[in-house]
Amino acid sequence: MTADQNPPDWEFKERDVLILRELSRDPQLSSRDLARILEEDHDIQVSHVTVSESIRGMREEGVFREAIIPNEEYFLFAMFEFKINPEHFEEGWREAMESIRDSPNTLMYFLSDGEYQWKSVMMFPDRVAESKWIHDFYKEHGDVVHNIRNSVVHNVLKFRTDPEILETLHNEE
Repeated sequence: MTADQNPPDWEFKERDVLILRELSRDPQLSSRDLARILEEDHDIQVSHVTVSESIRGMREEGVFREAIIPNEEYFLFAMFEFKINPEHFEEGWREAMESIRDSPNTLMYFLSDGEYQWKSVMMFPDRVAESKWIHDFYKEHGDVVHNIRNSVVHNVLKFRTDPEILETLHNEE
């Protein structure tokens, strides 16, 4: 979540969680298909208009994010770890962090605990582009970055959200 966003304020109905679960199985389902599945599989009768409104409301509230993620066969994925040099922190930390965040190669960007490491999952068309990105980043922000570690991500074995994890969003009373 970025600093200018508020966390979602959504009270989940069982129907909402089931809709999210079905969409995680097949993001291309129409609201008519979802209404049919809700009725046939879960004995919930609801119109496709209500399903559509629920999806729109959750989307607008930020309950889920929609991203286009290409099949991993089209790009090389890498995990980068960045540590900021404390000696030059004040002069350029923001520009370095925004450069990573705003790079078209960055798929996901986050802070992990421990040694205050910034990490990003990045995509490149080939290893030459990855090397050039690292070279250019060091040229521009080398004084601020204390360490860049990159790991090649290969043999991606799972790349999706399982519907079962979404069950925890709705607690029946």
